[in-house]
Amino acid sequence: MMRWALLLLIGLVGLANAADPEVRVQARLVPDTAIMTGATVSLEVDLLVDTWFTDAPLLPPLQLAGAVVSPPSGEAQHLNQQLDGKAFFGLRYHYQITPIQAQRFSIPALAFQVQPGPASTVMTVHSQPLAFEAKGPASTSDEQRLVAQQVELTQAIEPSHSPLRAGDSITRRLHIKATGAQAMLIPPPRFAEVDGLKRYVSTPHVTPLSDGRGGTLGGQREDSVSYVATAAGRYRLPAIEVKWWDAATGEPHTASVPAVDVVAEAGSYQAPFSLKEDLRALGQGAQVSIASHGLLLLALLLVLGSLAWVGRAWGRAGWQWLRHWRARRHQAWLDSPGYAWRQARQQCAHQPARLDGVYLWVRRSTGRRTLSSSEHPSAGQSQDDLLAFFQAAYGAQANHAPGPGERKQLLQRLRQGPAAGQGSSPGKHGLHELNP
Repeated sequence: MMRWALLLLIGLVGLANAADPEVRVQARLVPDTAIMTGATVSLEVDLLVDTWFTDAPLLPPLQLAGAVVSPPSGEAQHLNQQLDGKAFFGLRYHYQITPIQAQRFSIPALAFQVQPGPASTVMTVHSQPLAFEAKGPASTSDEQRLVAQQVELTQAIEPSHSPLRAGDSITRRLHIKATGAQAMLIPPPRFAEVDGLKRYVSTPHVTPLSDGRGGTLGGQREDSVSYVATAAGRYRLPAIEVKWWDAATGEPHTASVPAVDVVAEAGSYQAPFSLKEDLRALGQGAQVSIASHGLLLLALLLVLGSLAWVGRAWGRAGWQWLRHWRARRHQAWLDSPGYAWRQARQQCAHQPARLDGVYLWVRRSTGRRTLSSSEHPSAGQSQDDLLAFFQAAYGAQANHAPGPGERKQLLQRLRQGPAAGQGSSPGKHGLHELNP
């Protein structure tokens, strides 16, 4: 049993050691010879693993005094190599270094952090130190120099109209491709001013020159200028030259584009089709007429609109008066005997019956405040019926309260009294009752 456990432990240890990924880093300078100041040297860094990457490597920054350094872009070149009989998978990154001073540059060892699979831990590897030499400038002038391996200059002419006329524009585009140079270091071309033409220079477009595999071969720059012809005549856009120096030998070279002859003809702008002919073909004249009744309708609308504008204040005042009149009418109805009578009839259906509506109706109908005083001699048995109602509903020996139908009949008999003859109400300036 112990023997099998020992064999199993040895197998697990061997498997763990075999599962440890191997990481390698390689760095080189391209070109690896001395260059001129202003030229670009590329630091290529290969990160290799014998398994795979679980995350993107973390690249360290690089700064060199006396040089312009561009860090690697987000893309990387994929590699497959055989090292010591083992297959490695890797990524290649490029640091672009452009010296601006003549001196020797030393690149220290750079620390790269990678995460190879299947392990989830971060591993740190270091590149070997490198150095290169930058020679002095190719000339002693203070102008901006373009140092590259190869420079290509092309132009395109785009007229806004053919043939060109006075008032039209012509656009001149220049495209500079510099292999082995950074795009930001390409000097702008000079667009000359020409008499009779107005010059409008556009914003340049500067981008790296990609090799299609994640790296850069150099830089490119596109400039454009538009010339507007102010008058008819013959004009000449002069030739343009771009001076550059070879990055390896320091020899001067020139890239140029030829001059452009421009002819602007006289004449005003004409439409590509005739409006009169199109209107005539449609059976319509070039003139637009309006019928007399249309003018009258338009005048009537203007008058009505003016009256509405002037009378808007009167209309607002009339609307306010109408609202106040409706409010007074509604309040008069709420204060009337009819409204009190409707309340009294509705309260007769309640159990027990409420009498505040009856008292309110008696007071508004007769000016009296008691039910007995509201009776008229011609009312007959209404007062006796009312006394019997009070004894049955609220007496000490109440045994049978009248129903809603009996109460409504009693109210109808009470209403006949004031209807036959209204009682006299107190004078306008008389004193109120002491205990109503």
